[in-house]
Amino acid sequence: MPSPQSLSEADRRTVAAWAADCAERVLGVFEAEAPSDARPREAIARARAFARGELATAGEIRRRFVAGRAARAVSSPAAVAAARAAAQAAGVAHMGAHALGAAAYAAKAAGLAGSDRPDSLHEEVSWQLHHLTDRTKSALRKLPPVGEDSAGPLGSGLLASGVLGSIIREIQAGLSDAPPRHDIP
Repeated sequence: MPSPQSLSEADRRTVAAWAADCAERVLGVFEAEAPSDARPREAIARARAFARGELATAGEIRRRFVAGRAARAVSSPAAVAAARAAAQAAGVAHMGAHALGAAAYAAKAAGLAGSDRPDSLHEEVSWQLHHLTDRTKSALRKLPPVGEDSAGPLGSGLLASGVLGSIIREIQAGLSDAPPRHDIP
């Protein structure tokens, strides 16, 4: 039985486009530090191509770690988070829960890059929530709450703890029609 974090292929294609949008918003943070490293940009392009049905799941599963390696090519925490946002977007082909990882890393990157603006992280989460289509929102609602299912990226690991876990909780709360909570440190 597949993990509830996997989502159907149709749902993964739906959330991949949103994950790519989230990651693309902070791509400039990475590229400012590593302008010749195209791995995150290519990962976002692949996530979009997967969303359009142009790439197969199997091929993307094999390539999903490439953008993550770009995080080692930069030193600022904001650029690292931006590279990881792109890697998570590429990982949606493998498991739908990575869409929330892409959004969380993008919000983290925005918050770190906009440290002179205390609300930059929350503004990014707000943008993400306002750019959800009904289909994307419906697909993301199928994912278990962060930290409640150990069979995937939303389990007890990195995405479930610290600022990333708080961001994902805020996004998941925002998937309901209730106003999102802002309990991120």
